[in-house]
Amino acid sequence: MKTIALILARGGSKGIPNKNLQMVAGIPLLEYSINAAKYSNVDEVWISTDSSHIKTLSKSFGINVIDRPNELAKDTSPSEDALLHFAENEDFDVLVFIQPTSPLLRPLYINEGIEMLKDYDSVFSAYKEHWLPRWSLGGLPINFDNNDRPRRQDKDEVYVENGAFYITTKGRLLNSRVRVSGNIGVYEMPFGDSFQVDTWEDLKLLEKLV
Repeated sequence: MKTIALILARGGSKGIPNKNLQMVAGIPLLEYSINAAKYSNVDEVWISTDSSHIKTLSKSFGINVIDRPNELAKDTSPSEDALLHFAENEDFDVLVFIQPTSPLLRPLYINEGIEMLKDYDSVFSAYKEHWLPRWSLGGLPINFDNNDRPRRQDKDEVYVENGAFYITTKGRLLNSRVRVSGNIGVYEMPFGDSFQVDTWEDLKLLEKLV
């Protein structure tokens, strides 16, 4: 069984220009995900990118690169498009899809997620969340009745995808066309390591965490 880690790292980003190359504690953001994958039990690490700068950086770390067509690297392009492009062009059995916006991902989490494929068809990482009252931007309660406000203890906990990784097989990806399918397992990561970078504020906070 050949297990591949694939990191999707396109060049464009509206929220943070060149987000994947932004320096965090002296290291490009992308390098954190590369290191997590390199020191895990995967057989190969690949980057899918449309950026010549990301391609050069990745190759300097000895990482394989697949050139992503521009039409698959737009702001509106689903990640599944790039995953399917990779699956249709490269040989592997198990795919670990890693997002570079989750820099606190550890090799151990990847390894344990892969082990879960013994019992599940696909696996994704998440953290456990206690119930919290949520309001719309229009000031209306979303998940509770404001006139009969529940206690946190009376509401079920839920899993929240943290976006760190998704694991599936090549066959399932090509057949389902989605990142996880079949009997899906949830790998619970600590909330503290589930941090995602989407804004400049996130980058500043990450500097304090690493």
